[in-house]
Amino acid sequence: MTPYPKTIDTVEQLDEVLTRPQPSLIAFMKTLTGDIMVIGAGGKVGPTLALMAKRAVDAAGVKKRVIAVDKADLSALKAQGVETINCDLLDLEAVKRLPQVENIYYLVGRKFGSDGQEHLTWAINVMVAHNVAQTFTKSRIAAFSTGCVYPVVDLTTGGSTEEMRVDPVGEYTMSCLGRERMFDFYAQTAGERVVQCRLNYAIELRYGVLVDIATKVLEGQPVDVTTGYANGIWQGDACNQILQALSLAASPAAILNVTGPETFSVREVAHAFGRMFGKPAIIEGTENGRGYLNNARKANGLFGNPSVPLGLLMEWVGHWIRKGGSTLGKPTHFETQNGKY
Repeated sequence: MTPYPKTIDTVEQLDEVLTRPQPSLIAFMKTLTGDIMVIGAGGKVGPTLALMAKRAVDAAGVKKRVIAVDKADLSALKAQGVETINCDLLDLEAVKRLPQVENIYYLVGRKFGSDGQEHLTWAINVMVAHNVAQTFTKSRIAAFSTGCVYPVVDLTTGGSTEEMRVDPVGEYTMSCLGRERMFDFYAQTAGERVVQCRLNYAIELRYGVLVDIATKVLEGQPVDVTTGYANGIWQGDACNQILQALSLAASPAAILNVTGPETFSVREVAHAFGRMFGKPAIIEGTENGRGYLNNARKANGLFGNPSVPLGLLMEWVGHWIRKGGSTLGKPTHFETQNGKY
């Protein structure tokens, strides 16, 4: 595998590194039967996963369709060889017209702006999941979810494992559990094979927890450390793991936490960025020792630890933010413990 660069300077370079399939994923594609459909391919993670799947299929030398589905503009994926279908996923009849494929990655979700628009959040997170789950009962489905369905936990717990009971806080996280339950229902009643992938937090150079912290430090804004600890994983590593997690799809549905092995201190990360930028980090608040902390020992045991360690990821983010690289303008709100987004 091509070594990772020390810095990433352009969007084109970022996209190449971000969608680079690991050797284990290429080997997995040689064993996977059937075509692939990525539903919700127009969001933050969808384009990465869809293009990575296409690159892995090509590298494996197998004939397999990779189809991206969303209501959003998918022309960038089409230009890179991914088949695309525009579909209003809230329309059950439109969903039923999608091709029946054996392998589905489901990435539809709404988070930002949920506070005050709860009806839309519930519709996108639950109604769309129902439409897809009802339509594709013969498929294997890896459904993206969030670690926020677990309760806020103390640092000393080591993070929530897949065996912990869910206890969502606020309407956004309740709707995420509702999304899971739609797939659970069809896994229980129709034999649909599902793995619920509880991810937190995916990080690339244009958004993520590290981008939030680095941006505040560079701009001289205070970094609130009340939620003083967090998990994170390079988005490319998250996609490599979740693409392979389809092998775990089962009836009843399986659960898999996806994040990095490190639990990092927000305070220490802020000071590290301050040293990179040559300016002090402004710290606000005091750690309460709690947060959305996930234990991904199972996933990292199955698929290996992420290929991009936290230190390299911080170097990439720091360089990108310092040079004025583009961002998506979508803060993660990792500080939030009350469920309001």
